[in-house]
Amino acid sequence: MIGEVPSARQPEARQAVAVTLRQGRGDDLDAVMEIMSSAFEASFGEAWTRSQCAGILPMAGVALRLASDERSRVTGFSLIRSIAGEAELLLIAVSPAAQQRGIGRILVEDFISEAVMHGVHRLHLEVREGNPAIALYERAGFSTAGRRRAYYHGPGGETRDALTLARDV
Repeated sequence: MIGEVPSARQPEARQAVAVTLRQGRGDDLDAVMEIMSSAFEASFGEAWTRSQCAGILPMAGVALRLASDERSRVTGFSLIRSIAGEAELLLIAVSPAAQQRGIGRILVEDFISEAVMHGVHRLHLEVREGNPAIALYERAGFSTAGRRRAYYHGPGGETRDALTLARDV
């Protein structure tokens, strides 16, 4: 899938960007880990380790999707698991240098369209309360389905709830 995000559609965007999506593999983990280490706020421990990512990739129903720019640099990724007619967006991240260009939206739309193509009827994801990505998920049709109180623990004892979002397709 190739998507283009013109700045006219997103006035806050830094500049237009052409995005190519492709299936990721284990040998793409260096790029994934680089993005994850820079995109996730370390204080809440949301990022996965390399071994966690490598361990889930060979499992049935798991897909790694990569977003690349016009120079074939990986700028974002999503990690998805589908089973029994449902799919979960396990991880999604965009390199901070490439944020606000619509890449996250393209990855979420890809998650939805891939799920529809595979007969999935319900989508799920979890996000830390206060994460700016919540607005992106709501624009994509997700709504709050549950809450895990004080799930994320930050510095100095600060806690944040985990919001479970869902959408029917």
